[in-house]
Amino acid sequence: MDFKGLADKALSLARKNSSKVDPLIEKVGDAVDKKTGGKYASQVDKAQEAARKAVRDQQK
Repeated sequence: MDFKGLADKALSLARKNSSKVDPLIEKVGDAVDKKTGGKYASQVDKAQEAARKAVRDQQK
């Protein structure tokens, strides 16, 4: 499977399980913050919001 196929599959799963994706996005961001000592917290927050928006946009 190529990268596009993988991305399409991930988006499809996110659409079908959107209620489970948001907490996962939060957990991943928290893990990154912990590993980096919060050094990139603002960038992580922006990435989390972008991911949430992408999931919301895919639901439309």
